[in-house]
Amino acid sequence: MTVQEDLIIAKRPNKVIYREGDTVVKLFNTDYSKASVLNEALNQARVEETDLNIPRIHEVFKVDGQWAIRSDFIEGKTLQQLMDENPDKKDEYLKQLVELQMLIHTKRAPLLTKLKDKMHRKISDSKFEATVRFELHTRLEGMPKHKKVCHGDFNPSNVIITPDGTPFIIDWAHATQGNASADVARTYLYLTLEGKEQLAKEYLKLFCKMSDTALQYVQNWMPIVAASQSVKENNPEDFEMLSRWVNVVDYV
Repeated sequence: MTVQEDLIIAKRPNKVIYREGDTVVKLFNTDYSKASVLNEALNQARVEETDLNIPRIHEVFKVDGQWAIRSDFIEGKTLQQLMDENPDKKDEYLKQLVELQMLIHTKRAPLLTKLKDKMHRKISDSKFEATVRFELHTRLEGMPKHKKVCHGDFNPSNVIITPDGTPFIIDWAHATQGNASADVARTYLYLTLEGKEQLAKEYLKLFCKMSDTALQYVQNWMPIVAASQSVKENNPEDFEMLSRWVNVVDYV
């Protein structure tokens, strides 16, 4: 299916996102996994059952052999756009980002996939040698078990601020339930991979301060989250950076 350029909101390697009236359609490539599409829609539907401000799913459908998800269109600008346009307000926006992530972590969605189960699968699928995978599995199993909603890809581009100032959180494809510090480690690594190392450091410091979380506790998740993230990483430079995080682990 060909989409008019003026309707396109974003393009990704395996999908295109475009506006259609008061809705947004996420159109996946023909070779995109049906299970992944349905799982993304199901994740979002389960998070809808909390009182978080998120776009509501309207339907999952096919058009010209391509799977698509239709959800609410949210008018506004992302926190990333606002940061870029108003650098003098960066600290204000960063604080809002942390507050929103902490709010997410107060929610429960018992039917979401368990974060630990997903990360064990990802570690098993990673390219690291058996000794490294064993250490990562062992470390993961020893981490405290929580049941907090975790976004899985929380970053300034996935928060839309409406004209009246209401924040909406989008893109719940990677949502799980588990330990919030794993979610924080994921955001930190995302910002670092985006070349925003200073912002990543400021974010992590602020989150730990506002949530009264020990920095070392989040850092313990870094190798695990980096290994999990490496599975879908096609950029050699980013894979190398994630590998360095994985190799922070001390081995016997």
